[in-house]
Amino acid sequence: MPVDERQLRVLRELGELGSVTAVAEAMRVTPSAISQQLRLLQRAIPVPLTERDGRRLVLTAAGQALADAAIGVETALARARHAVDAFVDRPDGTVSVAAFHSGAAAFFPLLLRGLSAPGSPRLSLHDEDVAQDDFPPLTRHYDLVLAHRLDHAPAWPRTATVTPLLREPLDIALPAGHPLAARPRLTPAEVADQPWITVHDGFPLLATVEAVSAAAGRRLDIVHRVNEISVVAELVAAGGGVALMPRWTARRHPDVVLRPLDGVRARRHVDVLHRPERAARRAVRTVLGELVRAAEAVRSRGGEHEPAEPDAS
Repeated sequence: MPVDERQLRVLRELGELGSVTAVAEAMRVTPSAISQQLRLLQRAIPVPLTERDGRRLVLTAAGQALADAAIGVETALARARHAVDAFVDRPDGTVSVAAFHSGAAAFFPLLLRGLSAPGSPRLSLHDEDVAQDDFPPLTRHYDLVLAHRLDHAPAWPRTATVTPLLREPLDIALPAGHPLAARPRLTPAEVADQPWITVHDGFPLLATVEAVSAAAGRRLDIVHRVNEISVVAELVAAGGGVALMPRWTARRHPDVVLRPLDGVRARRHVDVLHRPERAARRAVRTVLGELVRAAEAVRSRGGEHEPAEPDAS
């Protein structure tokens, strides 16, 4: 049976105060609770720690040796707690942040600029291009994870703490000179006969592409599969097909236009995922707050391109 810190403290106090009753008063518990702690401690030690001296319970030589050692244990534990407290409260601690590609492109520069002052958290930034189900496991390796899922996709698991950042529209990306670019809005039927550029299987945007196919009542001609949004934009600009692109987080391409899509739920959630204990650190809370502010900047930056959208039927 392992020795408990509280049991060692009881033994130490008994050596200093001289009675179970005095120890109970000092520790604000009952004498029976003190006696129980002493019994538990004795089970873990092969030699007697206490003995009777008349009506008093006193320490044996072995008990006194262990009580003296308990001082060192308590001192070490106090130092350890102080080190943890300093780590938790340190404002400039290192915070690791992972994000999917378009989220990284939109948020990482804003984070770096917003946290550039002396004393700010030190950022360790990483890109993680993963399928939707693989975002929550990333919280094992990073303090904060920027993740995205479609509007109608299952919610994130309850094991992750979620901070919403954006509910971002997904638009149809077209070459600037495409005949459909003259229309203010598009329907699934209008884009279903176009060649399509989309993501690989398992990645969040694919389900909306499948919804377009279902709404149009025909199978789409998927000619290219590319996950990186900036590459998709270059392919669209070159006439390689149409694609779904996020309205606010994707970098604007001069030869690509975005048009809202009616008839399907074409939005995605951009959220921050983290394990609850990560937010105990002051530096992590600071970065999380900066991400929320950055989301406002991303949304307002794209607001001029956001016409009102009717609900999908």
